[in-house]
Amino acid sequence: MGRPIDARGWIFEVRDQSTTVERWLPIENLTKWTHNASENEETAETTNFDSKGWFEQDVMQRGGQIEVEGQYALDTKTGRQVEGQAYVDQFWGQRLGSDSRNEIRYRHDSQNMWVIWDATVTPDKQEGEVNDKTGWNATFTQCGRPRYEPVFTICKERNAA
Repeated sequence: MGRPIDARGWIFEVRDQSTTVERWLPIENLTKWTHNASENEETAETTNFDSKGWFEQDVMQRGGQIEVEGQYALDTKTGRQVEGQAYVDQFWGQRLGSDSRNEIRYRHDSQNMWVIWDATVTPDKQEGEVNDKTGWNATFTQCGRPRYEPVFTICKERNAA
């Protein structure tokens, strides 16, 4: 029997397109996420007399969506919004047309492969009440087929034997 994995072990990163060097920015301070693998799915009914009363269909379009919720966070060294959130709010979330596409990748910390989407982002509400921390939300909508890349460990400490 398998063991369940912790929801807090999921990692979400956005590609920084403001530089020519490949750079991924973590989306930090998340408290909740939702992945809907059938968002924007479209089907065509194929039921006919030969179906003998049983429904039939073909999937004509696949899609997906990830919603993340968290706390608006400031970098303790710079006093500015943490990079991943700031990138979504101030750079990616302000782009239109074909420029509105970027990449997001995600995986669980127990997995050795990233799932990478070409996506659009909708920055969502920021809110809070008297005794709350300020909330931060964004929705990523998959565009096209996902791809997969292995996780590369940059450096591992060796045990001195």
